[in-house]
Amino acid sequence: MGSRISVVNQAADRVLIVANPSAGARSRKQALADLVDCLTARGLAAEIVTDLSLLTTLVDRYHDAGELRAVVAAGGDGTVAEIVNRTHADTPVTVYPCGTANLLANYFALACEPESLTQTLIEGATVRLDAGKANGRIFLLMVGCGFDADVVERLHRRREGGHISYWTWALPILDSLRNYKYPALRVSYVAESGATTEASESAARWAFMVNLPCYAGGLEVAPEAVGNDGLLNVCTFGNGSFWHALRYFGFVALRRHRGLSDFKTAPVKRVRIESDQQVPYQLDGDPGGFLPLEVEVLPQRMTLVAPFSRILALGLQASATSRAGAV
Repeated sequence: MGSRISVVNQAADRVLIVANPSAGARSRKQALADLVDCLTARGLAAEIVTDLSLLTTLVDRYHDAGELRAVVAAGGDGTVAEIVNRTHADTPVTVYPCGTANLLANYFALACEPESLTQTLIEGATVRLDAGKANGRIFLLMVGCGFDADVVERLHRRREGGHISYWTWALPILDSLRNYKYPALRVSYVAESGATTEASESAARWAFMVNLPCYAGGLEVAPEAVGNDGLLNVCTFGNGSFWHALRYFGFVALRRHRGLSDFKTAPVKRVRIESDQQVPYQLDGDPGGFLPLEVEVLPQRMTLVAPFSRILALGLQASATSRAGAV
């Protein structure tokens, strides 16, 4: 299934830039100032929003008036997800990747360069993408339940504010390597294959629900995942131990994990995960909570602004005919 691609609304000139006020590094503030200057120079009205309680009101006001060009997430994947959770599906959203985790921005070739993003907002395209919902919270990339979620939980339990760098992850990863016990998971879903459906339940030690095929370190747990097919890809690994985890990482890095006898995957619309122990899950790299977990796909839930050429390269279009209007 493809998505209808449209050029950005040329009549709209309002750009809302959502930024974290506590992310106060001088380089971050300068990057925001540079973006505002570039947008202003191209005739767009840029407004920085640091109070998320005002975001929905501003989006509704400008969108209803036909003035909203886009909402810019000046941060990482968590910032994008927060915006989508607070706005409706028709809200055009893009990314100025200033965070530590910028998987969505990297996947859609959105660079942290003010001139590049301004050009995308001037002549880029919008495409409708699916999202997922996990226990009521919208996510864009994936849900992880297992070792990776334990790392995320340990990081945020230790965190005392401030910017997260790659080095910040080192101690939580070491703690999880030493202490995570890989508790048993029960993963229930109905596999979707054309007009055929099949109920299934898997015993697993590690599970992912993937919307877009991008993960930390360039790993692709579900490289076949498509962000506009109305489905999620559930992936489970059956064994749990430090050595099995290393084995899984190696096979995923080599893109050979689909041949493992203890790996299962299926396209689904809904998934339920349970455990007899307290097991955390993570959403797009942020802590989500603890099992049990209900996950479902939300078709066409997000409108993304991205370079036209990148959308076409990813095969997300219904058809490609002309750049003069919708295709």
